[in-house]
Amino acid sequence: MKRSEAGLSAQFRRYFEVIRADSEELREAVFRIRYEVYCTEMGYEDPARFPDGMEHDEYDRRARHVLLRHRPSGTYAGCVRLIQDTGSEPRELFPFERFGGQSLRRNIIDPARLPRNSFGEISRLAVRGQFRRRSGEQAVPHGVASEDPVEYSAEQRRIIPHIALGLYLAAAAMGLLQGLSGVFVMMEPRLARHMRRYGIVFRQAGEIVEYHGQRGPFYISRRALFEHLRPEIRELLDAITEDLEGRHPAGSERSCNAP
Repeated sequence: MKRSEAGLSAQFRRYFEVIRADSEELREAVFRIRYEVYCTEMGYEDPARFPDGMEHDEYDRRARHVLLRHRPSGTYAGCVRLIQDTGSEPRELFPFERFGGQSLRRNIIDPARLPRNSFGEISRLAVRGQFRRRSGEQAVPHGVASEDPVEYSAEQRRIIPHIALGLYLAAAAMGLLQGLSGVFVMMEPRLARHMRRYGIVFRQAGEIVEYHGQRGPFYISRRALFEHLRPEIRELLDAITEDLEGRHPAGSERSCNAP
């Protein structure tokens, strides 16, 4: 364990809280963050399509959404969603199938051969500009930029680069609580390499394509997550799971345990 990551879970929870966006008001907060990041800052989506200032799409109706709240300021720092299958016929495609389906390496992992309710897709991870602080990463929605309108202590500054990690773990925790066996995500190879540092080992499941930059389909199974996860990151995953479970009656969902 690196000294800088000692006590990561306690530090993270001191400054951030993971919240299920399970009400209309909270989902609107999600969509406003996405508008701010994906339309205004990144230019990935046309702002004219969303005159109400809330970016949303057809996948949101079958997704579970998460917000990350910055405790000292009370503001939301970012959001992410987990898309699941609805069981409808004809079956509905996931975004990675729609935008990267032709690039899939089906000899590695073939979603067509998996039960549709056994996997989900993590997408629309967005971190607000004031929480992206490192120079050179302003142009990605999960990065950390150079300007900080919010005043941070030295300890908070050490935690801020872990925001994307926290959001990915929040989406993973949602999938684990739902009993999913794995999740897909369209991501940049450099982000996959970054996640590997923490023991979150995504397997590249297809070729890199142009989709809001160079991205490819990646997959991680429930077993692979727990097999490689570093102890301090497992502790953070458990803490985030507690946050998510705390908003619902005990026993209402499956336990987030290793296989």
